Amino acid sequence: MLTLLFLFPNVMTKEQKSWIQYGSAVGMLVSGVGLTVAGFLVPPVGVISDSVLWYAAQTMIYAGSVFGVSVYVNERLSQFRKDLKKETDAKD
Repeated sequence: MLTLLFLFPNVMTKEQKSWIQYGSAVGMLVSGVGLTVAGFLVPPVGVISDSVLWYAAQTMIYAGSVFGVSVYVNERLSQFRKDLKKETDAKD
């Protein structure tokens, strides 16, 4: 299914795109937290490797960018619609 979506980008709806974005962000967060917890449990116990911390930071950056950009764009579009409605109402 995903292969078809990448081959034919016009087939993907906005809801599918949002679902893929949010799903991948949540998946990245889960994998980052899981690897960090695993880093505490493997020998040497209580010591987390730098590579694990780097991966956890990257997963948080990715998830933050997906959620943050989405919220920012939705807010800007909402404000634009309000401004446009206010201008069209003022002309009438």
